[in-house]
This record gives sequence, structure tokens and C-alpha cells, in this order.
Amino acid sequence: MKKYIASIDQGTTSTRFIIFNHMGEIVAVDQKEHRQIYPKPGWVEHDPLEIWVRTHDVMKGALEKGGIDASDIAAIGITNQRETAVVWNRHTGEPVYNAIVWQDTRTHGICNELAKEGGQDRLRAKTGLPLATYFSGPKVKWILDNVEDARKLADASDLYFGNMDTWIIWNLTGKHVTDVTNASRTLLMDLESLDWDDELLALMDIPRSMMPEIRSSSEVYGHVEMGPVALDGVFEGTPVAGDLGDQQAALFGQTCFNVGEAKNTYGTGCFMLLNTGEKPVPSNSGLLTTLGYKIGDTPAVYALEGSIAIAGALVQWLRDNLGMIEKSEDVEELATSVEDNGGIYFVPAFSGLFAPYWRSDARGAIVGMTRYVNKGHIARATLEATAFQTREVLDAMEKDSGVKLTALKVDGGMVFNETLMQFQADMVNVPVIRPKVAETTALGAAYAAGLAVGFWKNFDELRANWGRDKEWSPEMDADKQEKLYKDWKKAVARTFDWVE
Repeated sequence: MKKYIASIDQGTTSTRFIIFNHMGEIVAVDQKEHRQIYPKPGWVEHDPLEIWVRTHDVMKGALEKGGIDASDIAAIGITNQRETAVVWNRHTGEPVYNAIVWQDTRTHGICNELAKEGGQDRLRAKTGLPLATYFSGPKVKWILDNVEDARKLADASDLYFGNMDTWIIWNLTGKHVTDVTNASRTLLMDLESLDWDDELLALMDIPRSMMPEIRSSSEVYGHVEMGPVALDGVFEGTPVAGDLGDQQAALFGQTCFNVGEAKNTYGTGCFMLLNTGEKPVPSNSGLLTTLGYKIGDTPAVYALEGSIAIAGALVQWLRDNLGMIEKSEDVEELATSVEDNGGIYFVPAFSGLFAPYWRSDARGAIVGMTRYVNKGHIARATLEATAFQTREVLDAMEKDSGVKLTALKVDGGMVFNETLMQFQADMVNVPVIRPKVAETTALGAAYAAGLAVGFWKNFDELRANWGRDKEWSPEMDADKQEKLYKDWKKAVARTFDWVE
């Protein structure tokens, strides 16, 4: 019996390789950041080749750090930043353009044009998604329409498209595949048939030959080959057997296998998912109907998702753009240097507003400023913004699903910020629970890969691995909570209609 399962966690700011044992505990990890490229306001890009080199580096780095032999790894799972679109030449492996990141807003015009007939929700019945700059399909259309020779190459069946999972799997195994969760983030897949939809492809003028094959989230897609960036034969022959978009991977890693179980991940953005079972639940409150996971031949499980574009990224902005803190962790000390937010609210609509508004015309604003306000208040308002946005999403979820949440499982980098977690419990009015393994995104991909190769037998084994680390209970007076939330809503309304 092999001892370990590993995951590649290809995120928005970095790529990690994490090795887990049978109890779901981390035994080794390596991580490398990649560049964030901002060619114009609202444009965000990554270099796919740089990310592939980083992936190769961290795979070897984790083995070295853990003193682990690759032959002890039973399989590799992939989890990835979703909606970030790569188009590459299938013969040479060269991207025709940088990856266009999920936060990028350049496709605003394309989405508006498509919405002229039938409005922003014209594709919702089929895809579960509004027409928004967030999703991959319009990004692919932009590349084909704007990059020299791209359209010609696509029409000649020379180009492949994929989210980052597809790009990594292709480089590892030579197979052009994706899973249902990633496919459900493109505006091109039919939620019911779990296949690319010819009408949607025609609408965005994307040839079907570019599209990866859609598979389940847990099966052997292929085995590691010697690739363009030689993996030095170290992992050669290892099965690549799990694939989940990052938020769905976190849902799976948090063992939210029952209808009504939810998790919230606090990363660059903030993403809450609620398991809704084997039938898609349409949203009337600005949420996304998405795939939760599909394990092998079993029926697909759907989820409702509330997506918030800017959460941890707002702390990074204080650090990198304003120089207000040296390290991201410093924000908590600065925030606790004051008793409250000093009457200010920070609405981080840097890429417009995602759930439940879907307003790409919104832009960031700090409102309620007086001479009294100092950088401590700005730090506090930065943290509170994440909790307020989460409350808005939770309200929408309860409205759509009719399920009253009893607790919120949380994960991601920001869950070690105790001030934020307490304020979050106060805002959502249910206990907030942090698990022992906070790296649930990577763990979810490992679980999917492990199930595919028999490393874990069933969901009960995975549930047995889940352990509670800390819980925060609501403490705030109800009147104070409602006043803060009402003022937040007022602040949000001030950000609308900024972009003409």
C-alpha cells in the first residue's frame, strides 16, 4: 500500500504541492508565488509557462522537504483557480496569450453585447450563471477576437482551451481534459447534460475542437509523462486522478457531503458553497448554480455558490499598494489598535461586485470618512468588509434554498485572523468552525484522487479525518449587528454606476 496522496493547488497568487497521509494530515508542502500582470486598469494576467515551471519546482521541492520518495505517492489530484482561461497551441504547447485571470474585467463589452438580447440572465437556465466578466467563455472569445492569428489557428483545430486545471493536466499527462466543476464555470456547459452546449459555443464563436473532454472529478485521467519542462522522470507513471475547481475542492475537503452543509473559503476572494444535492437549484438572489463534485460514475452533486471577488486581496492591497503593513498578518494587530471601524465602510469593488449584485459598473469606495479616522480604522474596515459580504451571500443562500444554516465551516488563509472570525460569527449569527486541517482545498483534490485509486474507500473514511480546531460563537448585541449591516448596505449602494 502506498503511503501518500498529493495535490497540486494552483492558486491565484501561488502554486503549492501538498503531500497528505491517510489521515488527511499534511506531511510535506512547497509553495512558489507567480507574477501578477496588470497591463491596463481592470486587466489581470498570469504567464501560464511561468506557472507550469513553478508547478514542476514545487512538486520536486515538497518531496525534498519531506524526504519522500515519489514512488510512495499513490496519485496526484489537481485543484485550481477557476475561470482563469488559457489558450495554447496544441502542437507546440505555447500559449497564444497570457492566461486571463478570473478577476479581469476586459470582457465587460462582450458581456454587455451578449446581454442585449435576453438580459444578464439569458444563459442562467442552461448554465446557472449570469453573463459576467468572471467566467471563462467570454475570455476565450476575447483572445480569439484580439490576438493575431488566434482565430485562424482555432478554426484549423490547432488551439486548445482550458482553465488552469486543464493546462496543468495537459502538461503532466498529454491529456486534454477537465472536470464537471471547472466546466461549469465557463458559461459553455449545460448543467443538466454535463456537456459543452453547441448553441453556447456558437454564441461566443468558439470552435468545439478547442474544448477539453469533460470528465468526473475523481477518476484516472492519465499518468505523468516526461513533459516539456522535464519532471526528471521522478513522478513518471504516477496517476493524475482528481480534478476540482478550488472552491468545490474545499467543499469536498470540508466533507460537506450532505444536502444543506456549507463552507466558506477566505482566500484572494471569498467563496461560500452550499451542497444542494443531485438536482440543480436555480437562484433568484444573485447566486450561482454550479457543480459541487462528481465522483466516478455516481450522480453529480450540485451546489449554490456566492462568489466575492475581493477578500484577502484587500489585505494584500493595504500591504502592496499603500504600504500600510509589512506582512498580511500585521493587519490584525493594526485593526485591534482601535475599538471599532470609526464609522467607515470599505466596499472593495475593485473588479465590480460579484454575488449577490453582479454589478461590473461598481468600483471600490471607502465611505463615512472624517478627520477622526486613522489607519487602524481602515484596517478594521478592511477585515469587516469580508464578513459583511459573507453575510450578504448567506442571506441569499437561505432565501434560495430554504435551508437555515446552523453552522459555517471555514477555511483558507484568513481563518487564522481571530478578530475577523469573531466578527464573522457576529454578522452571520451562527457558530463559525475552523477545522484542524485548514488547507481543505488541497485536501479535497487529494480526497478525489485517493477515492479514484482506492487509497480511501468511501466518504465515511473521509468524514473520520475531519476534526474541529476552533469555534467562534456570536456575541454581538442584535441591535448593534443590524445597525452595522444596514450601514454596510448603504455603503454598497454608493459604489454602483461608477463605470459608465
